[in-house]
This record gives sequence, structure tokens and C-alpha cells, in this order.
Amino acid sequence: MTKSVLGAATILVAAFHSPGGPSQGRDVAPQDGERHFASIRQVTFGGENAEAYFSRDGQWLTFQSTRDGRACDQQYVMRIDGSGLTRVSNGKGKTTCGWFLPDGQRLFFASSHAHDSTCPPRPDPSKGYVWGLDRFDIYTAGRDGSGLRRLTNYDVYTAEGVLSPDGRRIVFTSLKDGDLDIYTMNVDGTDVRRLTTAPGYDGGPWWSPDGTKIVYRAWHPPDSAGLADYRNLLAQRMVRPSRMELWVMNADGSNQRQITSLGGANFGPSWTPDGRRIIFSSNYKNPRSRNFELYLVNLDGTGLEQITNHQEFDGFPMFSPDGRRIVWASNRGNSREGDTNLFIADWKD
Repeated sequence: MTKSVLGAATILVAAFHSPGGPSQGRDVAPQDGERHFASIRQVTFGGENAEAYFSRDGQWLTFQSTRDGRACDQQYVMRIDGSGLTRVSNGKGKTTCGWFLPDGQRLFFASSHAHDSTCPPRPDPSKGYVWGLDRFDIYTAGRDGSGLRRLTNYDVYTAEGVLSPDGRRIVFTSLKDGDLDIYTMNVDGTDVRRLTTAPGYDGGPWWSPDGTKIVYRAWHPPDSAGLADYRNLLAQRMVRPSRMELWVMNADGSNQRQITSLGGANFGPSWTPDGRRIIFSSNYKNPRSRNFELYLVNLDGTGLEQITNHQEFDGFPMFSPDGRRIVWASNRGNSREGDTNLFIADWKD
């Protein structure tokens, strides 16, 4: 979903810079039915690794990880072969949703460290399957962790940022006005504009390749009882993500329209390089399960196609800028139950 927050700018870069060694990737065979994957390479090993996104030149990834025995996510970068690993965040709090700026030398991500140097508490398990809305704000930093700068100061959940194709604006999700809504702002944090206003969860926004549209996930409670439950959880800084569908809108927030009606949780949408289809993760075939698969769908909701075929989690897909590769997070090939690792596949149509 998201993870966040950087540390104080006064921390010495050397204290949290840990370059990786040579490539440690290994080849993994596609599952039966994964016809779009010409080959697969695993590039992380152990812990929870997720939300890996390509730099503009397609040579680097930024991602969040609980590697090295951490209790919650920190932000890292590495080359696509798994080498050059560097922790960018300061090791405090929790981070999520990193993204490279156009020059590839700086990135932004969300972090909770300004609110608490320790990991945020996990949601009460008696509430069922819920996501915690940790107090993230968005920061920028150099690829080596230097020059930390805070962009937002809302002191509530503010994360899920993605850069526009022209490199000028960031789209993100925030609780700053009392509901989970989608906003855009300039890359320096100015000119904040709210795009969604319907009561309920709007999040996971992602620009189309031409910058004219935004795909996102949403759940708008259909009745007063559902809305009351949603707002009760929101007051406790939680949201129940078990029902979400995909929506598309214009980049200015106009023409909001639902494109899936699958049931279950549909999330993590991004675009094919030609802008004609959406790739996303869903458990709609068994909504009570952890079996999330990747799917493609047309912008009008037709042409649903399953991409992965693995019994547990596959999610957070992104195509490389040249469209030749795809990166995603998966539970496949685990050496330990609960691990989530990053995989890169050569794509074939």
C-alpha cells in the first residue's frame, strides 16, 4: 500500500549508506500460463521487499524493505541486477512509496520518522484485515541519502506518490482534509490541488504515460452503515482494503469513472507503455485469500487477462520505461514463509 519517512537531515550520510556488492540475482522459471514472461530474475532475497519502481533510464530501482532484520520498511535503491544496494532513508520510523526524480540522482518517498523514530504500532488484529494509516509525510533525498528535504507537513497519512511523465508534478494520497483523497502538487511541494472528493478511499494514483489521465483504486461505501464503519476506522487511522475497484480520471480530476467491477481487492494499478491498458493486482477469484495475481485490463474494463499464475501474492507491477521489462513483488521462491521479494521479467506480447 505505502510505507514512509525519512530521518533528520543532520544525520551523517555515512551512517546509513551501505553499498551492495556484485549482482546476486538468480533466474526463476515462469509458472505455467505466464506466457508474457520470456524470463524471470529474482533480485532480492529475504525480508519483505515491495513497491519497486524504475528510474527514468531503466537502470535503477527504488524500493522499500525490512531487510537486515528491520521491524518496518526503509527505503533503498539498487541497480536492476541487484548490485549497488544503498539505503536512502535514515533508518528511523517507517518509509514507503519511493520514486526517482528525472535526473535519477534524487528521489522522493514517504516517511514517518518526524513523528516517531520507532516503527508505528501495528493495527489491532481484532479489527480484522486493516491497513494502518501511519503518519507519513513526503521527503526528497539524494540517491546516496544526502540532502534530505521535507515536502509536506500535514502530520497525517500522506504517501503513495508518483511522478508525472514530464517530471513537474507529483500525484499522491493524503488524509489531510479528513478523508483519503488524491492530490497533485509541484515537485517542490507547492500548488497542491485536490482531485477527488467522494466519501471513501481513493488512493494508489498513477499517471498515464502521456500524463493526461490517472488510474487509481477506490472504495466508496454504498450505504450509511458502510460509511459509518469506514469513518470509524478512519478516526483510528485505519482502513479496510478488502473491497477496491479501479477507476480512471483526467489529470485535472475530471471525468472520474469506474473501470472494474470484479469484487475483492483490486490495487496497485499502473499502465502499459502504450497507455492502452492497465496492469494491476487482484484477489477477486478468491477475495478472502492471499492469492493476488497480476492482470491486464482495457480502459473500458474489457479484455481482462491474467498475467501471473502463482498461489500466493503477486503485486506492485511496473513496466520499464522502454517497455521491455516488468518488475513486481511476489512470494514465489521463498526460502522462508512470509518473505516477499522483487522479480524482473523480460516481457513479451
